[in-house]
Amino acid sequence: MDIPAHLHELKCTPAVFAVKDCYQIMVAARTDVLFWVTVDGVDYHDHSNGIIRSSTRMHRVNVPMEALDKAGEYTINYRRIIERKPYFPTTEEPVSATYKFKPVNPSGPIRIYHLSDTHGSFTLPSQAGSYFGDDIDLLILNGDIPDHSGNIKNFDLIFELCESITGGQRPCIFSRGNHDTRGFYAENIAEYTPTEAGHSYFTFRLGRIWGIVMDCGEDKTDDHAEYGHTVACHEFRLEETKYLEKIIKNADEEYLADGVEYRFVIVHNPFSYTINPPFDIEQPLFKKWLDLLEENVKPQVMISGHLHSLTISHKGGPLDSKGQICPVIVGSRETRDERRRMVDFTGCAMTVDGNKMKVEFTNKDHEVKGGETIELIK
Repeated sequence: MDIPAHLHELKCTPAVFAVKDCYQIMVAARTDVLFWVTVDGVDYHDHSNGIIRSSTRMHRVNVPMEALDKAGEYTINYRRIIERKPYFPTTEEPVSATYKFKPVNPSGPIRIYHLSDTHGSFTLPSQAGSYFGDDIDLLILNGDIPDHSGNIKNFDLIFELCESITGGQRPCIFSRGNHDTRGFYAENIAEYTPTEAGHSYFTFRLGRIWGIVMDCGEDKTDDHAEYGHTVACHEFRLEETKYLEKIIKNADEEYLADGVEYRFVIVHNPFSYTINPPFDIEQPLFKKWLDLLEENVKPQVMISGHLHSLTISHKGGPLDSKGQICPVIVGSRETRDERRRMVDFTGCAMTVDGNKMKVEFTNKDHEVKGGETIELIK
């Protein structure tokens, strides 16, 4: 990973994730450091009830979106711990680096690139994700980025892709996938990814865009032998339903807030579609989610992965099993050779302009492999 040499205690450049009305600036450390971010002269620390954290390998700092959008840059700072004694702890001198930051375009076209189902691969998805170059406004990583959570190092790929495509200078969205729920460290993924109070479902506001990140959890029933009694995703989905209902009650500060033009649902598993058994889970609950969204939020598009396909499904289309409420875009597909080696990867470039979204499926060579322009009904 390509970071300045003097930042040798950090594993990557920071990633700037959008959650609610804040950016969660996250960075992985190689050793114990005290970490903070400076925006327009104000310091924001990674702290736990006033105690600056050091015994962690993943740092997270919440910065108000308004502050960073206005400043257009931020500085990361850290001090390496020499000895954290109860009295008079010793640290090294601070190390700093400043990054330019460009918020989502406040007017004119918004350029979004979507990756999901990279399943542990970096090079080809990174090449596909560079389609817009420096003109990108937003990166979406939509689940199953690592192949599983069986090794803590697998989470590095999330930050490697953010670094390669955004350089810490553009906002990102992260959504958990079903493969992320598997493995010894699956219970720790919330420590390594953006969350709202530890929850993997949340809303966000990026300029004219309001969105909700949803999480279907696993793709089979909790008692399936593949999980070995380690998941409680039905209970998790019931809690998420209550969250969605809470968002609807608070609509004036969410999707009905001043300035909102676009309403997106970002979810790894496109739950309007019912897959064949044993993947045909939670049909009444997922239908309830669709009904709540249609009757209240009225999203203009659902952006998904999971199916390893390049699909745009309109109402009544191939992904409409339960009553589709808006166009569903599934934008990720790998191509493998006879030895099962990945030889190409295609993601999804979306350009939002006015009431239109131009959808292009683009591969590692930036060749357009299909797409169409859809209307975003306001």
